Amino acid sequence: MKRIFLVVCTLFVFQKNTAQTLEKMTWFNEPEKWEIKNNTLSMSVTPQSDYWRISHYGFTVDDAPFLYNIYGGEFEAKVKITGNYKARFDQMGLMLRIDKENYIKAGIEFVDGKYNLSTVVTHKTSDWSVITLEKIPSEIWIKAVRRLDAVEVFYSFDDKNYIMMRNAHLQDNSPVMVGLMAACPDGNGFTATFENFKVKHLPDERRLKWLENNK
Repeated sequence: MKRIFLVVCTLFVFQKNTAQTLEKMTWFNEPEKWEIKNNTLSMSVTPQSDYWRISHYGFTVDDAPFLYNIYGGEFEAKVKITGNYKARFDQMGLMLRIDKENYIKAGIEFVDGKYNLSTVVTHKTSDWSVITLEKIPSEIWIKAVRRLDAVEVFYSFDDKNYIMMRNAHLQDNSPVMVGLMAACPDGNGFTATFENFKVKHLPDERRLKWLENNK
């Protein structure tokens, strides 16, 4: 029995550690050119592509590259991003997506020659919030933490000190596509590089509270 238990645990750890390998993730709107090497994804972002629904601009687009896995429950996702941004609205980062009407994308967006920490939250219609960076960071990490019916989005310049850039609603108790997104609404494409993508399971807070109250 002990041996069987150890085998099961070993398989669980193996699956947990391999589930996030980029090679096993799924493309939505696969770009023409991309490469995965040493847990790093580099892609040539599809020109004239984006994710946006209706508000302000009056159009809906859902055609940018997105590499994802599906996760349930509560989790923390993070990635290091680097892009040779060229045109207005060139962007890349994390995306959490339930369906075409409900998603969050967060990362860097290049506007008027400046880097902006950008978050788009879409529930039938999209909104957009930005934090303009006066200096170009040498490195940047984006992290999203899903708890119950909310997602907190953070950024960091050193993968140690994280600052929250947005708190947004996302439907509770629903599987989510989680992964790496890049878009080029106005330009002819750019190179986007994603490093060390990780998703960590978090115990359900309601269950922990129930266990605490029912010892």
